[in-house]
Order: sequence, then C-alpha cells, then structure tokens
Amino acid sequence: MRGEILHYDDGVGQGFISGDDGNRYALARSDLQQLQPLFKGLRVDFRADGDVAREIFIVETAHASAVASAGAPGAMPVSEDPRGALSLFGYFKRTITTDYVNFRGRARRKEYWGFILFFYIFMAVLAVIGIVIDTVLGNMNNNGPIVTTILLGLAVLGVILPAIAIMVRRQHDIGLSGWFFLLALIPYIGGLILFVFSLISSQKHENKWGPVPAGVM
Repeated sequence: MRGEILHYDDGVGQGFISGDDGNRYALARSDLQQLQPLFKGLRVDFRADGDVAREIFIVETAHASAVASAGAPGAMPVSEDPRGALSLFGYFKRTITTDYVNFRGRARRKEYWGFILFFYIFMAVLAVIGIVIDTVLGNMNNNGPIVTTILLGLAVLGVILPAIAIMVRRQHDIGLSGWFFLLALIPYIGGLILFVFSLISSQKHENKWGPVPAGVM
C-alpha cells in the first residue's frame, strides 16, 4: 500500500502515515527500510499490519529528492535506519540477526559478499578451535576430529536459513524471482549460474521487490 508521511518525530523515532485507503497508520523508525530524511508529504510504500505500517519504503521521486536535498521544513534525518549502507562485517552481522529469515526486499552485491566472506572466516576460526581441542583430547590419533566436525556442522545448520534468505534477496536485487535459488539443487551448473547472478550489478531503480539498496551508485 502507498501513502504519505503525516508527521515524524526523529527524537522518538515515531510518526504517522496517511494511507491511500484513507486510514492513518503509525510508523516506527525500526520499520524503515532505507536511509533517507523523512518529512511531511513524502510518499512511501508500506505493508499495513492493523493500524501499524511495516516494511516502509520511501518512494523515490524527483520531487521528493529535490525537497529533501533542499532541506524541506520538518525534514528529519533517519540516523539509525537499519537498512542503511553498512561495512562488509555490518552486512554479515545484520544477515545473521535482523535478516535471519528475511526473504523480502533486496540485497546488493556488497551485502551478499560480506556475508560470504565472514561466513568462511568464521568457519576457519571454528575449524582451528576444533582442531586444537581435538588435539588436546587426543582425538586426532583415535576417533578423528570429532569436536571439529560437530562445531562446523552446527555452524552450517545455523546459517542455512540466512544463507537462503540473502540468496533470495540477491536475486530480487537484479530483478529476478527468489525462486531461482533452487538452481543450487542442479549439480555443477546450478551453482555456477547463481555465482554469475551474484556478480550482477543492482538494478538502479525501484523494482517489485523494493527500492534501490542504500549505497548503490
């Protein structure tokens, strides 16, 4: 659903949206999906959850951008927007916390590869810890690296859902259905196709899965 900002208080991170359906919806900073100033009259897209607006996207228009850059009266910066551009580690952290099972929206290349990079770093650290413990316990000469196997197995199980979720959002970012992640089930070629998809630049316009991710030039 679409509507426009009626009021927003950045001090408390709350405000109201006037929906195109004629109803008024409460908004909270935590439901904003990108980093951009909020001001009265700004057009937004959101999901209505009772009388509360969820998953709020700012509708990018030339008018909104001009007003924001001109410093419109009442414009409020969203200083803690969870959808803002982050560091590689920041994207990894958000993927395994806030976006753990988030299959909606879009994920830029930096977000996807930030997750991949720190996942492998995390696995390498766990492997070293496991090998050290197995060596101390004498497992390496007897039963094999039991502790290492358990640690790595639990880690993989723990990231299955966020890994699928970010893969789905990466497909959305280039304009494809998230169901393309099922290509991973095709031996060899499926993984190669998904790898190519992961390298494609973000669509530099709003698509059916959301606006352009923060930080995309």
